[in-house]
Amino acid sequence: MRAALGRWRVVLDWRTCIGHDTAVWNLELLKTALKARGWRCVGLYEKEEFRYPVPLLWVYASGVADDIGAVVTVRATPGGAWGYFETGLRRGWFLAPCGDAEVAVDRLDRLLKYRLYPNIEWTTPC
Repeated sequence: MRAALGRWRVVLDWRTCIGHDTAVWNLELLKTALKARGWRCVGLYEKEEFRYPVPLLWVYASGVADDIGAVVTVRATPGGAWGYFETGLRRGWFLAPCGDAEVAVDRLDRLLKYRLYPNIEWTTPC
């Protein structure tokens, strides 16, 4: 069982690395939707410049709290699909499938608002 899961992980990692253009395209869609909600975004897409194998999107608040944010990437998922994931130390949370950027924007919006203003209001379901 462990060997089968390891092989699937290798295949998904390989698809993620060769799908750079797909990932950038999906992150640009997410970036546009996030900017409409007032979040600032910086795309870190160049492998050679940033020395990270997958493109990243840094999402943060403007003003005094510009150090609070989230880093989002796009990874391959089983079934030939793609998904938005938050990355970082001890993170790797699935946000939403790439075909549904609005759900990803809603989840990121709630996550970032909670990081800015820790309150139970942002954690309760709609």
